[in-house]
Amino acid sequence: MGGSTMEHPPTQDPTVAKRRLRDALRRLREEAQLTQREVAEAMDWSPSKLIRIEASQVTVSTTDLRALLAHYAVTDPDEVANLVALGRAARERAWWSAYSKLVPARFLEFIGFESSASVIRNFEPLTVPGLLQTREYAREVLQALRTPNVDDMVDLRMGRQELLTRDNPPDLHFILDQAVIHRVVGSPKVMQRQLRHILDVAEFPNVTVRVVPWSVGFYPRYEAAYVHIEFPTVEDPAALYQEKYGGITRESLQDETPADYLTSFWELEQAAPVTLAPVLIQEAIAALGRMSANPGSPAPDQ
Repeated sequence: MGGSTMEHPPTQDPTVAKRRLRDALRRLREEAQLTQREVAEAMDWSPSKLIRIEASQVTVSTTDLRALLAHYAVTDPDEVANLVALGRAARERAWWSAYSKLVPARFLEFIGFESSASVIRNFEPLTVPGLLQTREYAREVLQALRTPNVDDMVDLRMGRQELLTRDNPPDLHFILDQAVIHRVVGSPKVMQRQLRHILDVAEFPNVTVRVVPWSVGFYPRYEAAYVHIEFPTVEDPAALYQEKYGGITRESLQDETPADYLTSFWELEQAAPVTLAPVLIQEAIAALGRMSANPGSPAPDQ
């Protein structure tokens, strides 16, 4: 996969489709007032087959799914078509599954949630968000972290960025601590190109970039990056991703919920007006230019 240039079409996360189908089939069975054993006997299935289907442990063929829906007296063509489409999506392999041997399963789960999102809110205190990174900046970061298979991991990061411009993209809101734009990653030239890229992406109609100025001082949850993800349907609760806790959470996280982080994000937006970001970024670009012209000059945050 190293050096790959393949394009990744927007793909619904198969695990999201599995969960939606699982929940729908359980609901339909309960509305029909049937037990799993009764349904299995009527379908001439083993009870374990239906149990595994409702637990998302196995996928269900289109033929079996249509038969199951008929047994539940689901006759609305639109509802049947929607559930059949979910079944097909659940059986697909997402493009990011090609990296399953290189990254933890919890990170692939995060990519799936990210790809299925309607709104993504990302706070970063140390580095440029992955969705905003240039290829050369990403390489510098991954090499500094001593990441194996750097070429493949850069490709994965670049592949994720296609959701920025795909049809019906999510709304993306980024908040960066001012330290992010002043940390020289790679070289002043690399960092200048990275900052100009952020300004370019910030012009997209679905993207907002904010920078928290140093004058704000310390603020809630300043010490760790997090991503709050919302989905287009009310059936899917919001999710929170934090690397330090090892992955995605849907409910509580050490007595806090994704909603608590959403509140913190909204409060931080008030401290970082969207009009301030381009001013601070342009200042950082100018300081980096002075560093390039005078290699012995201090870093821009000194």
